[in-house]
Amino acid sequence: MRHTISVLVSNEFGVLSRISGLFSGRGFNIESLSVAETLDPIVSRMTIVTRGDDKVIEQINKQLNKLINVIKVHDFTGEEHIERELALIKVTGTPESRAEILSIVDIFRAKVVDVSPRSYTIETTGDEEKIAAITELLRPFGIKEIVRTGKIAMARSLKQK
Repeated sequence: MRHTISVLVSNEFGVLSRISGLFSGRGFNIESLSVAETLDPIVSRMTIVTRGDDKVIEQINKQLNKLINVIKVHDFTGEEHIERELALIKVTGTPESRAEILSIVDIFRAKVVDVSPRSYTIETTGDEEKIAAITELLRPFGIKEIVRTGKIAMARSLKQK
């Protein structure tokens, strides 16, 4: 089963290396990894996507919590949360395909961030399915390059009744 784990860590040299080493040293794969500072510049948030059964994930959580630089570990699996990913997609653009490409961009609420005589670079954000869907629709035009961020996640706010 796929798990999205949020880890608050001290924003210090070597923390990323220690955490990725923890995964590789135990034979666990990181499918996606995103790291950035939080509002507090001495704290960073790592969002890690990995696969494993409950026993494997429990072991990962315990090992993460043992690391000195780890402040808090939270597994979003099974609870209400928001996940997003960013993709930049460079597509071959000809005068004949321009209208159709721009139509797809508009439908997906994406945007063109760079134009050249022979290509368009499109920025899109969303869940994994949305990124896959726009990629498949743009594929017939000739995708030159794709760059994707790792997944980021945040718990949903509690709803007032």
